Amino acid sequence: MASFIIEGGHPLTGEITPQGAKNEALQVICASLLTEEEVIIHNIPDIRDVNNLIQLLRDIGVKISRKEEGGTSKDNTYSFQADDLNLNYLESDEFVHKCAELRGSVLMIGPLLARMGKAVITQPGGDKIGRRRLDTHFLGFEKLGAKFNRIEGRNVYEIAAKQLKGTYMLLDEASVTGTANIIMAAVFAKGTTTIYNAACEPYIQQLCHLLNAMGANISGIGSNLLTIVGVKSLHGTEHRILPDMIEVGSFIGMAAMCGEGIRIKNVSVENLGIIPDAFRRLGVKIKVEGDDLIIPKQRHYEIPSFIDGTIMTLADAPWPGLTPDLLSVLIVVATQARGSVLFHQKMFESRLFFVDKLIDMGAQIILCDPHRAVVVGHDRKITLRGGRMSSPDIRAGIALLIAAMSANGTSRIDNIEQIDRGYENIEARLNLLGAKITRA
Repeated sequence: MASFIIEGGHPLTGEITPQGAKNEALQVICASLLTEEEVIIHNIPDIRDVNNLIQLLRDIGVKISRKEEGGTSKDNTYSFQADDLNLNYLESDEFVHKCAELRGSVLMIGPLLARMGKAVITQPGGDKIGRRRLDTHFLGFEKLGAKFNRIEGRNVYEIAAKQLKGTYMLLDEASVTGTANIIMAAVFAKGTTTIYNAACEPYIQQLCHLLNAMGANISGIGSNLLTIVGVKSLHGTEHRILPDMIEVGSFIGMAAMCGEGIRIKNVSVENLGIIPDAFRRLGVKIKVEGDDLIIPKQRHYEIPSFIDGTIMTLADAPWPGLTPDLLSVLIVVATQARGSVLFHQKMFESRLFFVDKLIDMGAQIILCDPHRAVVVGHDRKITLRGGRMSSPDIRAGIALLIAAMSANGTSRIDNIEQIDRGYENIEARLNLLGAKITRA
């Protein structure tokens, strides 16, 4: 198990560029399974979850190569060609075991079901942040005509369909991975599929644009009502992944807590949605310059009340609402604000438990229940103190790293493999801004 040793109190300054979006990468890489032709994807992040998925595709027979130009890698560009899949391996215990360790593997089910007519599945792994049910995926597949069969003695299910058939469906929740999986299954379904209450975040839009470039017929992109007219085959194409909006938000939080002036470059401002405004609700000043964000030094930032004088509340919601992936970072930023704020984490019942570690560092936080926490800001009059902690999941891990960089003294964060799942070479990139982080 690796750890970060963080020497707190060092101001950050300079420029940083976000990596490609993790969640989009997992979706579009799996979409390459839908064609025998080459799919080229640019700006793939070099992170643990994505690299594990790429290796899993290699294991099932996908030809994968990293594009190079002049002897160096070109913009993290990869070529995928799924023209000779190993169907026997897809049904093996080894494959099922690897899928169980990687939550992103669930996105392989839709493409394999659509193209091969069947897939073997088990409960995938991922963050320990409460229940993350897969009902939306499976109900959608059943609507398209797939059948489930439990394989006795293996704790796995086989899902199969000779021919998926288009239909109307109203999703029980706007699940991002559920929507992506159903879209990829429906592109080969006979007839027209209508998905209502579909997730509509930018990464779902990107997946739809990729599939349309491959020959799919998807309309309603950007809304929660998608219409998919089935086609018989898809062809190869090229695609570029958006910057990771969660990393952009993480950098905003770092700049607010520790920055002497930081420019976050090439963020795709139009795809950030409400994220900059969520930080502005905490009083953080953000300037937009072209496609860059500039976060000046924040000597103080004050949390305003609502117009009627009630306490500020920040709650997660499906896009275009606030992503739950950034609540952990916003909580850390609020610890040094002037004022109080209530955070309401609606989607996962265990994601706020990490605040105990912040309380140990001196933060004033009241954990009301598994879903709500009140943060009383220090207004920089009391600095957090360093300590030893462990990263429970990707987003809490980066939040604890931000807290440690702003704290007095030296901190140690264990289990940083969780952070590596979502952030590319993070300590080296932050050290270039002036941080003092060592990997042990």
